[in-house]
Amino acid sequence: MKMITAMVRPSKVDAIKTALIKLDIVGMTVTDSRGFGRQKGQVERYRGTEFTVEFLPKSKIEIVVSAEKVDAAIAAITEAARTGEIGDGKLFVTPVETVIRIRTGETGEVTL
Repeated sequence: MKMITAMVRPSKVDAIKTALIKLDIVGMTVTDSRGFGRQKGQVERYRGTEFTVEFLPKSKIEIVVSAEKVDAAIAAITEAARTGEIGDGKLFVTPVETVIRIRTGETGEVTL
C-alpha cells in the first residue's frame, strides 16, 4: 500500500475527486493549506495599493491505495490537476505499513 499526498490548487479538488472515483478509488482527506514554491507568491492590488501574497492557498489531498492502483492514481491526479502553469502542485508517494479500520479492527488492504 502507498499513500499519495497531492498539494494542488483548491480549484482542482473536485476534478481530482471525480477522476479517482472513476478508478474506483474512494476515501480521501482534503486539508486547506497555504504555501509557496517556485512562484514565490504573487503581487496583488487592492484599492490602488500593491502588496505581495507570499503564501498562496493550496489543498492537500491524502489517499491510500493498493500497490496495483498507484500508477493509475498518479496519472489521474496529474491529469486532473494540470493547468500547465507554475503552481500546479506536487505529488508525494510514501509506503504505508498497515491500515486498521477502527470500527471493526480489520487490517490490511481490505480496509481500503
